[in-house]
Order: sequence, then structure tokens, then C-alpha cells
Amino acid sequence: MLVFLWIFQSAFLETCYTLIRQSQVKSNASAICESIKSGDDTATTIFDISRENEMSVYVYNSTHAIMTREYDSEYNNPSGLRDIDMHSVYSYYKLAFDAGGKYISTSTLEESGISISIDNSEQSIEDEDFDSSFREVRQKRAENLICAEILKLNDDEECFVLITALLTPVDSVINTIRIQLIIVSVIFIVFAIILAFIVSKRLSRPLVEINTKVKQLATRDYEVEFDSKGYLEVNELSNTLNLTRKELQKTDALREELIANISHDLRTPLTMITGYGEVMRDLPGENTPENVQVIIDEANRLTSLVNDMLNLSKLQSGAIEIEREQFSLTDEINEIFKRYTKLREQEGYNISFEYEQNAYVNADRTKLGQVVYNFINNAINHCGEDKTVIVTQKVYDKKVRIEVTDHGEGIPEDKLEYIWDRYYKVDKDHKRAVIGTGLGLSIVKNILDLHGANYGVSSKENSGSTFWFELEHI
Repeated sequence: MLVFLWIFQSAFLETCYTLIRQSQVKSNASAICESIKSGDDTATTIFDISRENEMSVYVYNSTHAIMTREYDSEYNNPSGLRDIDMHSVYSYYKLAFDAGGKYISTSTLEESGISISIDNSEQSIEDEDFDSSFREVRQKRAENLICAEILKLNDDEECFVLITALLTPVDSVINTIRIQLIIVSVIFIVFAIILAFIVSKRLSRPLVEINTKVKQLATRDYEVEFDSKGYLEVNELSNTLNLTRKELQKTDALREELIANISHDLRTPLTMITGYGEVMRDLPGENTPENVQVIIDEANRLTSLVNDMLNLSKLQSGAIEIEREQFSLTDEINEIFKRYTKLREQEGYNISFEYEQNAYVNADRTKLGQVVYNFINNAINHCGEDKTVIVTQKVYDKKVRIEVTDHGEGIPEDKLEYIWDRYYKVDKDHKRAVIGTGLGLSIVKNILDLHGANYGVSSKENSGSTFWFELEHI
């Protein structure tokens, strides 16, 4: 702002002043011409314009070769402008005529044909010499604005309007403004330095506190609280870092839980394989097909766990792409149900599939089958005492909806939003799943996201849960 003021006031003040003065002269010349045409009190108009705008106005009858002055009003300003000589009047008339009827220019008083008069009736000889020198210098340096306009009243009559306005030298004004700007600049710079120091302290203090606490957070100190008070952005940053702290704390807890769960899931089959292997090695009579089958089953379980972990990592990294095809989702679910025949017969589980028509979808058959399989396994693991799992297929509005319902312990409402998170467990007491590896819902979420499907869960504590997903029906 200071630089702008310096440039504008020092470099453009004189130009701006001249342009404004020119605009005043033009508008006043037009006003006088309108007054002459309309026959109003022209003398009063000229007098008012002359005094209000510090201008000298002359109106000549230019119908004949020799002009006669009809109106005049010489502004009695400090420069002591004297009457303009007729030779200059004729010169300006010719310039206006050549310019199409209107002429405006800026020149010195000497060039304009205007001289300076000073009343020296009571002055001494020395004063007269000084005034003579002053008048000569002033007449050569002072500038005068001339506006000449020829006004046609009718075919046989015209008049010539001549306005002169002194352009006051602005050198002294510019010097005064420059001194003022120097003083103002010094005051503002000092004020800006003080204000910058105060503001920087106010801004930097909370940032320094936040920086210190972030370093504490980097050491996994989750007890740290970001409560810095300051301007709006600092408060928002504090709130964001508090949210980040909570998420990091939750992630750290999930990581520890993951290590515990994975260790348990890996250790159990390995222990079984090792135990049965040692028994078969040390006791020849124990080398039975049943014991061998246990080893094979545990090895398969271990393989499934590792595969699920790898698949989940690939899904989350985007390394797996879906291969769409059109197929009957109803037939695919019926095929999956065949895997549970032994479970229904030997364990007494009541697993049913309810549908009214065949539903066809365009999706990845293998991965969608994995979704249904994981939903059913999850329901079996939490089905409750009645051991009932109901799979329902509904078709409506060009959508097919699959619901898997159990009558188990349900999920608390405040835990529902977290069940899709990687390795999240509602029941923190680890227990070995009846079927599956315990990573099913995370895999399901990523597969359904790849398909662009809608999915969710509704549940009440002690009333069971319903997991569902929807796809376009074709």
C-alpha cells in the first residue's frame, strides 16, 4: 500500500490533476454553449462558472471578420491574469475552426498570450523590480489550459467561446505529500513490525505446542491431548490431530489384537500337526487313517488362513481384478449349500435357503461365491443355541438382495460401524471359528466394493444379525 501511494502521489498526481482540470473546462464550455442557445441569463451563468471553477470566460460574436466581445468574466486569482490579447483570440479561433469547431490545449501563459498584472501603485522601486522579475518567471513557467469552441447559432450567426484556466504548479504539493508519505511510512513500518511480532507470537506459540505434542505422539504416547487455543485454523488442526491420535490408538490396538489372533490361529493347527505327528512316530499303533486325516485337516486349515491373509492384502492393494460373467446367483448359492450337508447332518445345524425365482447377475462368480460362503460361515459361528441360519433371496426394482440371518447374540449398535474393519472383533475373547479363518468380513467388504455393490448389517443384541448385499439384476 505504501509503495502504491508513493508511486501514485509522486508520479501521477500532476497528470491526474491536469486530466481532472481538462474535464472541468470541457463540461463548463458545454454548459455555457447550452445557456447561449437556450437564451437563458448567459451573463449570470458565465459569472457563476468563472467564480466556482476559477476560470476566465470570454464570449465573442464571430459572425463578422472582426470579433466583438459580448460577455466576459475574468477570475481574479492570485496570479493576476490579465485580459487575453485579441491576436491570441484570432489564433485560437483558427485552431478551433481547423479542429472542427472545438480545440483544447495546455501551454504557458506567455504562449497563450496572457500576461500577469500586479497592482504596484504603493510599491517602492525595489519592490517593482522584484515583482517584474517574478512576473516574468511566472509567465514563462505557469501553464494555462485553453478551451476554444465555435458555436453556430443559425446559418448567419455564430459566437466563439474561449475559456482559460490556470494550472496551478503542483511541485510544492508533491513535495509536501512526499514528506507526509515519509512520516506515514516510518510510522506504519514501526507499527507493522510491532504488530507482526505480536501476531507471530500468538500464531507460533500454539504451533510450537502442537509440534511438541506431535513428537510425543510419534513415540506412541496416546495420552497426549491436542488442546491448543488460537485462531480458527489452529483449532481445526488440533481437532484433526486428536482424531488422528484416536485412530492411531485404535490401529495400534487392532495390530496387537491381530498379532494375538493370528498367533493363536497359526499355533493351534501347528500344535495339532506336531502332536499327532509325534504320536504317530512314537506309537506305531497310532498310525491310523483318522490321525492322518486330522493332520491333513489342520494343514488345510493353516493353508486357508494364509491364503485368506494373502487375498485380503491383494484386495486392499488393488492387485486383484474381478472377472465378470453372467450367471445364476440362485444356482451358485445352492451349490454352496452342498458344502454344509455334513454340518447339517452331524452337528444339527438348520441352514435354509429361501427364494421365489432364479436371479441372474453380472459379477465375478468365484468371488461372489466367496462372499456368500463367508456370510454363511459367520452366521454359523454366531447362530446361537437354535443353530439356525436363514439365507433369503429377494428380487425387486431390478435389484437382487441376499440376506443371511442368524439368531445369535447380535452386535451392539455402537460396534456395527467397525465390524468391516480389518481384524476387528466384537468379542475380544479369541475363539476358534467353527468354519473359516476369522478374516471373512474384511474380505467380503473388499470384494463387494470391487463390484460396486450395496451392503450392510442390521442387528440387535440377543436377537441375532442380518448381513446383506445387493447387486443389479439382469
